[in-house]
Amino acid sequence: MRFLSFLAIMLSIGMGVLMITFSAPEGGQLQNEAPEKPIRLPEPRYDSATSVEKALLQRRSIRNYAAKSLTLAEVSQLLWAAQGITESGEGLRTAPSAGALYPLEVYVAAGNVQDLAAGLYHYRPGAHELQKIAAGDVRQALSSAALGQDCVEEGAAVFVISAVYERTARKYGDRSSRYVPMEAGHAAQNIYLQATALNLGTVVAGAFRDDAVKRAMGLPVEEEPLYLMPVGHPEK
Repeated sequence: MRFLSFLAIMLSIGMGVLMITFSAPEGGQLQNEAPEKPIRLPEPRYDSATSVEKALLQRRSIRNYAAKSLTLAEVSQLLWAAQGITESGEGLRTAPSAGALYPLEVYVAAGNVQDLAAGLYHYRPGAHELQKIAAGDVRQALSSAALGQDCVEEGAAVFVISAVYERTARKYGDRSSRYVPMEAGHAAQNIYLQATALNLGTVVAGAFRDDAVKRAMGLPVEEEPLYLMPVGHPEK
């Protein structure tokens, strides 16, 4: 009897160890064993040969991309266009936000970017830098979540816009369900126009399974994906 009791205790401890070993991190986020040092991005440019009017005229949704890499400077410029800081004192950004509450988060799923290893990165507007969230190319997983759309996998990188609605809801309550998608639209159009000015192509892949995107990226429970935007060099 003593031996059986001892065996039951050891089995119970063993199961507990297994549960601890295989439990997902809190919030379901992907985590590296040791967080890497943030990647400082090249400074964005504030002028170019392409006027706003010309970018509006030439903007198109591009779904077919050449097998050509993006530069880190191009990624930097696109991120700044989406959510970059335009006035450091106030923390104002390139896209308007209801109450300047900024519920949006921007990620880059890099697959073919010079000087940036394949992986998932989170944009930090304040420091204009990227924090690596997970290693490995997640474009295929995002393409699967987007109902198999080839453009998501074939873009050199996928820009993902997500939102924490609670940041806006604290002030505006139920109106946040309108204000947050409006803001995401502002940021997405900025990416469109900046891509055009850089002679790059992008498209909004709006058809996707939210839960599958969240799993592929390890997003926190409170964060909702709103946009997938693959970016690459247009196929000639």
